[in-house]
Amino acid sequence: MSLVQRGIKTWLLTELLRGLMLTGKYMFKKKITVEYPEERTPLSPRFRGLHALRRYDDGEERCIACKLCEVVCPALAILIESEERDDGSRRTTRYDIDLTKCIFCGFCQEACPVDAIVETQEFEYATENRANLYYTKEMLLEVGERYKSQISANIAADAKYR
Repeated sequence: MSLVQRGIKTWLLTELLRGLMLTGKYMFKKKITVEYPEERTPLSPRFRGLHALRRYDDGEERCIACKLCEVVCPALAILIESEERDDGSRRTTRYDIDLTKCIFCGFCQEACPVDAIVETQEFEYATENRANLYYTKEMLLEVGERYKSQISANIAADAKYR
């Protein structure tokens, strides 16, 4: 651009007018701001939030203590201990997730052969101390019971992509 053209654009304030036109274009359109605590935006069924352990319909826990989720976790946030039961099956005696280490990658959910560990759409679980972000097996099972219908709906919505 020549010096004369640049001078004319500066003198006529074309950049300022273009900016004001853009502002005017959006001034009377419907606003898209969300008032967060009262309004919520929709979340994808694949959103990865708080972890949960699931149970079968008869009440037995799904986890078979294969430890694939512990192995695949890149942050080493999962700790599992297991023992063999009288009928020969294995079940976990300890299943802990340290959410201060977790990077919410979803690998644990993908690695689980029986869909025992899932990530819910819950993202509001702030605490005042770090100790409350250490979830035990009982806490994870309780989260699974609390969000059972939401988890089932998300798994059903995502089933065609698996």
